[in-house]
Amino acid sequence: MSAPGIATRFPALRDVLELLKPVTWFPPIWAFMCGVVSSGVPIADRWPFLIAGVLLTGPLVCGTSQAVNDWFDRHVDAINEPDRPIPSGRIAGRWGLWIANIGTALSLLVAWATGPWVLGATCVALLCAWGYSAPPFRFKVSGVWGPAVVALTYEGLTWFTGASVMAGALPAAPILIVLALYSLGAHGIMTLNDFKAVEGDRATGLRSLPVVLGVGRAARVACVVMAVPQVVVVGLLAYWGHQVAAAIVAALLVGQVALMRRLLRDPRGQAPWYNATGTTLYVLGMLASAFGLGGVAGL
Repeated sequence: MSAPGIATRFPALRDVLELLKPVTWFPPIWAFMCGVVSSGVPIADRWPFLIAGVLLTGPLVCGTSQAVNDWFDRHVDAINEPDRPIPSGRIAGRWGLWIANIGTALSLLVAWATGPWVLGATCVALLCAWGYSAPPFRFKVSGVWGPAVVALTYEGLTWFTGASVMAGALPAAPILIVLALYSLGAHGIMTLNDFKAVEGDRATGLRSLPVVLGVGRAARVACVVMAVPQVVVVGLLAYWGHQVAAAIVAALLVGQVALMRRLLRDPRGQAPWYNATGTTLYVLGMLASAFGLGGVAGL
């Protein structure tokens, strides 16, 4: 595809919105709200910063990452998804790249207005967003680094943003430890997304874990990666005196392990089902942990 310059025709708003994929904004916003809850700061005290954080983690940083990904994958999408806004010509010329650049600039501006810790987290998130899709890094081709980058940005950095935007400072050590553990566990969740495209990944040189390890072994690794950090979270919450929160996370983990048995019988066929069930239990555990850390409702 040739893109010699900025197209004279401005893209339609509906096409820009499709490029930014609003459906992908929910996971980082959920993690952001976990950060807000874990801070223990009343929302009424910092509501302008709360609104800024939601905009930052959802439409700005996450939306920008989607635009970056679609721009650098436009040649592949022209074959596999020709109806996408860029390969279809609805977002023509270099508008896809310019939308990504504008989103990057707006993200940095909003982050700067919310404080230095949020700005730092946003810079890391944007570097990950560009590095995931853009050469020379293209972390997405690796079954280790690709899921790690997505897990860090979708879970860890957004949780960090929620906690720091409310506290106006670096979050407390227990919050940092728990968000790091949930980021690690989310690597397994991201690996599940690779089961649907094993043949395509193998043909195009993407070294996802199902390609490198085989579907069955990759599924077992993903399950272990999802479960072990939660075991550690349960132990830490109990140690810190949040027994109710620890019990809730433990019960949700037991539910996930039960669902993993079905997943392991047919990883490729059951991955979408597990994402709708087991992953839901995982993120509910995140919220329960946040309630405990924030001292909400006696958890």
